[in-house]
Amino acid sequence: MAYTVPLHSRAKVDGAGDTLIGVTANGGPLFDYELDQALSVINNWRSCHRYPLNAIQVTVRGRAKTVDSSVIVPQRLKRMAAIAAKLQLHSGMKLSRMHDIGGCRAILRNVNGVRKLLEKCRVAASKNPNRGARLIREYNYMDGCIPGPKSDGYRGIHLVYQYRSTSEAGAQHNGLRIEVQIRSQLQHALATAVETASIFTEQPIKSIKANLHDDRWRRFFALMGNALAIRERTTLIPGLPTDRKVLSEEIRELSEALAVENVLTGWGATVEHLSGHPKGAKTFLLRLDTETKITEVIAYSENEIPKTDEQYLELEKAYKDKPSQQVVLVDVESIDALRIGYPNFYLNTGKFIEAMKRAITYP
Repeated sequence: MAYTVPLHSRAKVDGAGDTLIGVTANGGPLFDYELDQALSVINNWRSCHRYPLNAIQVTVRGRAKTVDSSVIVPQRLKRMAAIAAKLQLHSGMKLSRMHDIGGCRAILRNVNGVRKLLEKCRVAASKNPNRGARLIREYNYMDGCIPGPKSDGYRGIHLVYQYRSTSEAGAQHNGLRIEVQIRSQLQHALATAVETASIFTEQPIKSIKANLHDDRWRRFFALMGNALAIRERTTLIPGLPTDRKVLSEEIRELSEALAVENVLTGWGATVEHLSGHPKGAKTFLLRLDTETKITEVIAYSENEIPKTDEQYLELEKAYKDKPSQQVVLVDVESIDALRIGYPNFYLNTGKFIEAMKRAITYP
């Protein structure tokens, strides 16, 4: 299968990133043709990450399977809206340096599996420092080390790899960065519940720098982060209740005030529509309509993959002014793994609701 190669300089990629968020070279108005040109450049840059992402994902999956045979390792290319949001949130960030354009996540049964996989990745990096993708950064959002757990309750491990290859095909992608996330099932349940709540409350809950019209949601998820940390014996968020009874009572109060269970389970009435289902398909384009609560899934055979990046961009263009439409291009082992890897696109918060009920039951 032919993979996309970079067609533009990094300076042009960075300029396209500026245009995406409405920044023009002369400070004047942004014209439609400028945005279209920028989107074309960014789409090529995004598509280039598929090759190194596949290679790194296969390696991570192999390591993860030795730790947990039931692990799910989905991968995705970052949504254009998410790229724009990140550039706007982090002033001065350059698109060519963004390390999660291509990303995969390993979802393991428990936190012990998370730690074992992390150690395997560290050992592999130290044993082969001059071969294969280079581990350049580690963000531990789980344990008591820098940066530590996020104040919004998020838990997990993020590893940033810089692709490196001596092969003719791979060398064209050298230097591209890929992010690997490692989460337990509970950590994944919390993270996707936050994303689901953000969609329907129309609030950037996980963006600490953003203001919310109801800050209680952010407080609720932060408290749930601590409740799960107690269960998994990871580091607690400073400044929040640590006494289990006090923590339980506040989670209960907020869950009742926000009607969390009714709201989240009410959102979970999604109907799935599958367009095409080629045997052995592992690449899927998901479109969630949050107004009708319908998720459309388009499955692609391997020989159809080259056209998926353009279709991804066309849908993003079509829905750029419709926040009720969420689109993402993902790769998973099977269609059954979609619901596990991307429950927010299925409005499925069942595992999180189960964890919340346990958290508010004291003792």
